[in-house]
Amino acid sequence: MPYWSKTVKLKYSTINAGADKLTTSGMWREPFKRRRCLVPADWFYEWPVVDGIKQARAFALKDGSPFAFAGIWDRWKDKDTGEVLESFAIVTVDPSEWMAKYHDRMGVILKPKDYQRWLEEGEEHTLPLDLLRPYPEEEMKSWRVSDEVGNTKNNWAELIEPIPDDAPKREKKATRAKPKKELPSKRLFDE
Repeated sequence: MPYWSKTVKLKYSTINAGADKLTTSGMWREPFKRRRCLVPADWFYEWPVVDGIKQARAFALKDGSPFAFAGIWDRWKDKDTGEVLESFAIVTVDPSEWMAKYHDRMGVILKPKDYQRWLEEGEEHTLPLDLLRPYPEEEMKSWRVSDEVGNTKNNWAELIEPIPDDAPKREKKATRAKPKKELPSKRLFDE
């Protein structure tokens, strides 16, 4: 959510920030210069279409280690109520040849040696534009997972387990109860 927005309701998605617009878009320019962040992950999901049917796939690093996406964040404040909303977006680039089989964009995965550089504020001439590239495909892996990962009510460890690529799409709805959420005592960007 951009700091300059008059309302919390936007007409477009801000979950991803295209790298090609980071220095030119009014939405992304300031966060890219001053508010970069790391978005930790163990894996991520995509839903490629196979034979006309969407199938969930997981993507991770081959060595199984956690990683961080390049992110940008912003803080919006409601002028009437004073309510603050902090949000982030994952920076995306054109995919590697391998990833292009599954999706037309790819989140920028940073190498640990680049974390500090990504987080440092900068001016136009020092921005880490060279880090905005697809992650090496030879260091990644992918496997089919249950399509139940597409429902936010489903949240259990078995969802990440591999299933055969030729397994039929499951039509059955999940029956497990959603776990109770514990609210954090402090928001991510509180000072």
